Formats: sequence, structure tokens, C-alpha cells
Amino acid sequence: MSEANVNTGQAGDPTAEKDPSDWVTGDEPATGAQKSYLHTLARQAGEEVPDDISKADASIKIDELQEETGRGQ
Repeated sequence: MSEANVNTGQAGDPTAEKDPSDWVTGDEPATGAQKSYLHTLARQAGEEVPDDISKADASIKIDELQEETGRGQ
């Protein structure tokens, strides 16, 4: 493993990201920021998202919609 792939544990380190299904708070309601961004992406993709989506599901859906719309990473 190269040093570039070592988890530094620092905020924003992409190697520090956990799978949303492993999040301790993943079952909690999505944050306001997640919902806002998710609804923006969903509108662009012509999709609808439930208002009661969880943090983990919102994160997964955001990733999917970013790929679909060409936004994000």
C-alpha cells in the first residue's frame, strides 16, 4: 500500500470515508443539507425522493444522482 492511500483520519480524507451502511447514525433522518442537495439533484434527474429518507440512504442516493447528472466528483 502506498502512502497516498493511508487513512490519515483527518476530516476530508477520502480514505477515511465509511460505507453509509456502517454509519452509527445512518438510520437518523437526513440532514437539511443532504435533503436540499438531494432534492436539487433529483429535480435535475427527473426523479423524486421521499422526505423521510435516512442519512445513509440520502448519501447513497446523492452518489447515484451525482453520477447520473454529471455533478459532484
